[in-house]
Amino acid sequence: MTQGAAGREYLNLDDSALLRQCELDTFRSSGPGGQKRNKTSSGVRLRHQPTGVIVTAVEDRSQHVNKARAVRRLRAAIALTVRQPLDDSYQPSELLRSCMNSQAHLIVGRRDARYPAAVAELLDVLVAAGVRLSEAAKLLGIPTSHLVNFIENDPKLWKCANQLRVEAGLKPLR
Repeated sequence: MTQGAAGREYLNLDDSALLRQCELDTFRSSGPGGQKRNKTSSGVRLRHQPTGVIVTAVEDRSQHVNKARAVRRLRAAIALTVRQPLDDSYQPSELLRSCMNSQAHLIVGRRDARYPAAVAELLDVLVAAGVRLSEAAKLLGIPTSHLVNFIENDPKLWKCANQLRVEAGLKPLR
């Protein structure tokens, strides 16, 4: 996991600003698509210079579609890998509070534009709480069971949380 002073600030950038921080490579990708795929460089690889995060997108025959996909993947990868330390007076951000309902449950879906920033903050809190879910839930002001359910609904987030737990000497979640 990368430590980053800017952390969540990268996630708040619009797509063009985030792309300006990246080294963009295009390449010919293999797979179905026929002659067009063999002649055009539709695959996209983004290297985010400040964090070193690398993502690719090759599914579509259109470079523009693949670039948009790569930016979404970059946001998700930054959220999962770049940690920002919290101070002792942590309170959930306005963005995270906007992702909660009146019963203090996280109600932001993976397709929501706020999702990567919410995941990044949640993981920052989890790390600050020593990767103990009950402590993290207390800091976030949500029930522990709901925090577990939220993490469980995203396989990449689940894997990341378990990796953090193992690194901290705790048992992985089941």
